[in-house]
Amino acid sequence: MDPRAWLDDYESRIADLQRKSADLQENFAAANGRATSNDGQVTVTVGPNGALLNLELGHRACDLGPARLTAVILETARSAQKVAAAKVVEAFEPLGANTEAMQFVLDSIAAHDEPEEADDDAYDPEPEPEPEPQRVPHRPQPVAAPQRPVRRAARDDDEDDDNQPW
Repeated sequence: MDPRAWLDDYESRIADLQRKSADLQENFAAANGRATSNDGQVTVTVGPNGALLNLELGHRACDLGPARLTAVILETARSAQKVAAAKVVEAFEPLGANTEAMQFVLDSIAAHDEPEEADDDAYDPEPEPEPEPQRVPHRPQPVAAPQRPVRRAARDDDEDDDNQPW
């Protein structure tokens, strides 16, 4: 191959990669996801990484009650995260199509899309706390006076000589 042609081809590929990289940065920055609940009372916006950027509650959102409102917010956030994930894949595709990096991105998204086991009790209204049983007042035990240490008997000088071999 002609060195000049090789160099022109190399420079063309670098320019193409730079353009795709700039497009990726721009598209990735705009890859926010937005979703609104079925009743229109909750709207969630997340960033490309799925982090919460904005939460909008409608006038009647509080009428749902704390447990149901929590469930709607979480469901809407998951929908917004799916939208953002699809935009991230779309933004990354021109640069990473058929690469291990693209496969990693797709696998990461698929791992988060797996359905969670439904916990039917998770969104039930909070149960009323059971009344605490009445406690019998307990009387403090009398405190015993501290015992004084017992003093050892003094030794005779004769006893000391028996223990000293020198």
